[in-house]
Formats: sequence, structure tokens, C-alpha cells
Amino acid sequence: MPHQVTTPIDTPAGAVRGVRDEYGELYRAIPYAAAPVGAARFAPPTPHAGWHGVRDASSPSATAPQPRRDFGRLDLTPYFGPGWVPGKEYLTVDVRTPSSTGAAPVMVFVHGGGFVTGSSRAALYDGRAFARDGVVLVTVNYRLGIPGFLDLDGAPANRGLLDVLAALGWVRDTIAAFGGDPADVTVFGQSAGATLVGALLATPAAKGLFRRAIVQSGSGTGAFTPEQAQRVTRAAAEALGVAPTAEAFADLADERFLGILPRLAGLDLRTQAANDPLAGLSPFSLVLPEQPADSLANGPAAEVDLLIGTNTEEGNLYLVPQGNFDNSTAAAELGQTLFGAGTDRMIEAHRRVSGGRTHVYRFGYRSTAVNGQLGAAHTVELPFVFDLADEPWLHGPTGLLGPDAAPAGLATRMHGAWIQFASTGDPGWPASDGDTVEMFD
Repeated sequence: MPHQVTTPIDTPAGAVRGVRDEYGELYRAIPYAAAPVGAARFAPPTPHAGWHGVRDASSPSATAPQPRRDFGRLDLTPYFGPGWVPGKEYLTVDVRTPSSTGAAPVMVFVHGGGFVTGSSRAALYDGRAFARDGVVLVTVNYRLGIPGFLDLDGAPANRGLLDVLAALGWVRDTIAAFGGDPADVTVFGQSAGATLVGALLATPAAKGLFRRAIVQSGSGTGAFTPEQAQRVTRAAAEALGVAPTAEAFADLADERFLGILPRLAGLDLRTQAANDPLAGLSPFSLVLPEQPADSLANGPAAEVDLLIGTNTEEGNLYLVPQGNFDNSTAAAELGQTLFGAGTDRMIEAHRRVSGGRTHVYRFGYRSTAVNGQLGAAHTVELPFVFDLADEPWLHGPTGLLGPDAAPAGLATRMHGAWIQFASTGDPGWPASDGDTVEMFD
């Protein structure tokens, strides 16, 4: 079915027109906040001023300034997307809606990418399967790298997280116009996006913005301490030759921020009180006085249901594509440091304060990419969650899933569990009592 133009939809900011296909309707690059340009890159997100007439929502968004990422023998373009596509308005959402009308469940996806890369333009985040199955899918772009997460005097911390909060506020105020139920929202994310979702669970300002959460390969202990963050800030300011303040950074071009990223790689962020939770893989993360899992455990009762899990060989992604086939111990330790330990802490914290509405999974299907060595690495679950595992661009010599066909039924089962959880709070297996874990392999 060729794409057809939709009837305009009225939103609080103005009317938008998207495209219709056999899966439903698609609206792209809708601003949820004002463009973060100049000094506004280091300010909280502010409401968009709106527009007159009908906005064309058929083309993809500009993206946050970001570097290109290379994973050796593995093509991760479907995961990272096209990189930086310059444009002022990149605090945007894409919305996929079902063909049917009515108040449908809403799922809001927060992409990963180490807090420095990624966008809604990535092919892996095509939401047609969600719309096909009766869910409104919203994918969010947020500030990355220095504008998003560098801790600066005169600027609020965690501006990328504030962006996601603003996007959830947009969903609350606007999604009914697209057939979604603002009282039935599930926020989910993967990797850095999952860590952001975990932080939302412990963020008072997020209360009431979503009913359920899914954390895929994130960490409840992935935040930097203020001391660690200041090491990154000092290194960035020194590399740029300016003071470590928002005022000084506001005058600099985004190209300069990207140019110094190699000088920030590999900073020693270990302190007497804390190890580097990202093991040197990114100089950016949330900056918090305590870890999200601890804030959740010490806070009021959690009012959201949680689906949370990891892949069985997370660390392989960071070693195998570069030719490190023989260091399974190092890969296992890296995966535990980055994702496993922090996920366990979040499971325990949420189970304790939520009364047990914590569903745990493990993903174990082993990709045959990189001479059969990639395994159940970080990101390998995404094609199954989005029900895209049969797409040819995920297979072949450099594809994420390798030359072999995806196992029959796995994508249907995993994607179906995500849909069921978002629709009912029950993914199809009991909430965790410490031992109940659903395996996808």
C-alpha cells in the first residue's frame, strides 16, 4: 500500500499532517520543546511556540549533534542511525498510530547510544509492529553529549533527562489527539535510554506521567557522582580553552564540542568513593548524588509496574567486533559492570517498594554475527522487541543478527510480551519473587 497523506490532526501547538500505510499512520519530527540553540542548549527545555497552518510531519527529524560510532566488523547503523543530521529543531517525537480509532495504550521509547549518539531515525526503531498490534508508539529525541549531560555551573544537570520528561509531558497533553490514552502510558528504553527510564522511576517530577516502565539492558547504578562529573567538565573546558560554565560554553559551536570528544575518552573517573560505572566507555551519564536504584529504594512506594532484564552476553558487543574472540571472562565482567549489577539493584529496589509488581526477563538468543561469536550481546534483543528480526538489513556478513535466519517465533513471543505488558501490566509470566525469570532464547 503506497503512503497516503493523512487528514490534519489538531494539537495544542498546531495542526500536523502525516502519512498513512497498511500499519496505520506515521507523524514525524513533531517538536515537544523549543529548539535548543545557542545558550538554550544549556537551559531546561521550554515549550514550543507552535505554528500556524498545517505542519508537514512526513519527513524525519534533524538529530542531536553526535559523533559517528564504529564497531569494527559489525554494522550498527541500524542502531545508531545516520549520525548528526544538522537542524535547529531536534527535540522532537515520532508518533506511530494504529488504524483503529479509540483510546489505545501508549508506549514511549527512549533510545540508547552511550549518552552521545542515537536518534528516532534509526531503522531499528520502526514502530510499525506496535501500530499493527494496537499500540501508539512515540519515539523521543533528546540532547546528547556536552549539551545533554555535561555538568556545568549555571546550567541544570541532566538536561537530556529533562528533555525526556518534557516529551512525557507532551504525551500527557497531546497524545489523545493521535488516538492514545494519556492515562495508559508505558515508557521503555534500551541501554542509555534504559538508564534514563530507571532514573525516571526515582524522579518526583515524573510521577503520574507513565503507568508502566520497561528497562532493557540499563543500570540502576549507572550515574556519575558530582565529583566524577566535574573531572569530565574540567577536561572539556581545558580542551576548549574556556571556563567551565554554561555562559562560556554557550558561545561555542556544536562542531567544537564534537571535536574534543576523543580527548574525553578514557578519562580516569575512579574516586575513593566510586568506580566508573561505565567502565570508560562514555564520558557522559546522569549526574546524581545517589544512584537511581538507591533513590528508588529510599523513596515512596513505586506506583508503576516494571519489566526489566538484560542479555546473557552483554559485554560481547564491546570486544567481539574488534576481534577479541577469546576473552569471554573479560566480556562477562564488563557486561556485569555495565548492566548486570545495576539491573539487579534496580530489581531489588523496585520489588521492595512496589509490592512485587516487578517482572524480570533474560534474553539469550545468540546472534551468529562476526563468525558466530557475537552471541547474546548488548542490543541483540532490539530486533525482537520491535519485531524486525527478519529484515534483510539485520543479516549478512556485517549484520547485527549475522547470516542465519532468526529463530521462528522468538520475535512474535518477545514483541507480544511487550505489547501485553503495556496493555495489561502482565507480560505473560509471574512477577519476580527473586527466582522467577522469563527466558527468551
